[in-house]
Amino acid sequence: MKRIHVAALLACVACAGAPTALRAQSETPAAATAAAPNATPSLDDALHKYRLGQFDAAAQEYQALTTGPQAGLAYAGLARSDLRLRNPTDAYAAASKAVEVAPRAPDTQVALGEVYFRQGKIADAEDIFVKVINGGAEDARAYLGLAHVSAAAALYAREKTMLDQAHALDPSDPDIQRAWLGMMTLGDRIKALHDRLANDKTLSASERDATERQIALLQNQPGPAVHACHMTSKVSSTQMRLKQMLYGSPTIRGYGLDVSLNGVTSHLRLNTSGNGILVDSKVAEKAGIKRLGDAPISGPGDHGPVAGYVGQVDTVRIGDLEFQDCRVQVIESRSALGEDGIIGGMVLSGFLVDLDMPNGKLTLSPLPARPDEAAPEEALQSGQETVPQFHDRYVAPEMESFTRVFRVGATLLMPTKLNDKESTLFVVGTGSDVNIISSEAAHEVTHVANDVRSHLKTLNGNIKDVSRGDYVTLTFGNFRQETFGMLSMDLKQRSDDLGVEVSGILGFPVLRLFEMKIDYRDNLIGLSYNENQVR
Repeated sequence: MKRIHVAALLACVACAGAPTALRAQSETPAAATAAAPNATPSLDDALHKYRLGQFDAAAQEYQALTTGPQAGLAYAGLARSDLRLRNPTDAYAAASKAVEVAPRAPDTQVALGEVYFRQGKIADAEDIFVKVINGGAEDARAYLGLAHVSAAAALYAREKTMLDQAHALDPSDPDIQRAWLGMMTLGDRIKALHDRLANDKTLSASERDATERQIALLQNQPGPAVHACHMTSKVSSTQMRLKQMLYGSPTIRGYGLDVSLNGVTSHLRLNTSGNGILVDSKVAEKAGIKRLGDAPISGPGDHGPVAGYVGQVDTVRIGDLEFQDCRVQVIESRSALGEDGIIGGMVLSGFLVDLDMPNGKLTLSPLPARPDEAAPEEALQSGQETVPQFHDRYVAPEMESFTRVFRVGATLLMPTKLNDKESTLFVVGTGSDVNIISSEAAHEVTHVANDVRSHLKTLNGNIKDVSRGDYVTLTFGNFRQETFGMLSMDLKQRSDDLGVEVSGILGFPVLRLFEMKIDYRDNLIGLSYNENQVR
């Protein structure tokens, strides 16, 4: 039986970090307690349950209201509830019905925009949100939706403006509050939550309890979730060799880097859609990594969540680069990795990352300075809290030919056409041994047959329900790639975690053909192909 490793792509720790505001969440205690719908439901009651995280109960009440005089708004609420229940197909049906019943109501339009975003139709979602806002409707959810679009497109100044306006219009919306707080420093976030407890007299007992729990979690978290390290080496550019990760010579299944943790060298596979460092317990023990707290690792696979923890590393060296006071993720078992660990490309996001895979070289160079900056930003943000600076995407003249991609957390999403049909979103993932097309997308563009011989191996065990599609042409950037027998699997969990539809993964087999320049700051990827250099 053929087993193929995709551990670096499918475990949530390796994919790293969809922003909290984009995830379908139910982490509050209230979310686990589905209250029975009222005998006489109302839109206010349904909204209250939604905001308590009781999405099942909210959906039932909204459904009961779809035959009444406010059916359009009820369908809009039902669509939002279905999104939070991770039922995007039902959400689309409800949103479409909402617009059919009340086509001019801003709330129905915005609900459809939220569903479009989940479907990966980000441009369509943006059009709706902009139209509602420019039409003069003070709809807080329209501003929130446009903030999500802006974040995915690296328009961070616009994201901040939209979130500020959304919060000003409806500060009690937990989705808006969560996103708005996420733009603050940790200290300001904790202060804002304390202020809410002290001054918001409308908080229910469960909302107050949830806020107190959130404060406790923030006060106890070990440090900033992204870029906890600070760079101590004075390096503006450097070059290093990429290490071949082999099934067994001479088959290359990926590239990696030699990374020193507290003076102990490890060989970590490079995942372009990953954040941070993940190592196995053997490496952690040798390096003397200090355990800070449990952090189970979830993802698809027949083993379910696997044991893991967050650890503290004093020094990290990657070639000429040195960082101090870093947090890493540790997985308790080794067998799931197949190598020492994984390093996400976002670790190097302060540089222009040039992956010359045909020649096995990695070059880091300064990002182009924005017009309003005297010099490029530091290569990695300091672990100390600073006043956040928000900038919109800057496309330097030398990057005009680069492809504008989306990024959710650390996951790079490349607009990709399948057989020249409507554009979809594919993960740009060197951490995957194979190219993958989602089951849903495959059935739309090609013939699909079960593949009983192949199992996909992830950090969380095997995925046995694997199929293969016939002929599929992938068009991304300025390139077309013909594929035969492309692996197909259900990517719904990955899409749900990101809050955006993922139609596939551009894995190492196709990405290794290119020299790929990645600007994580501005969500830009430059691809160049030299047939004479491909090995």
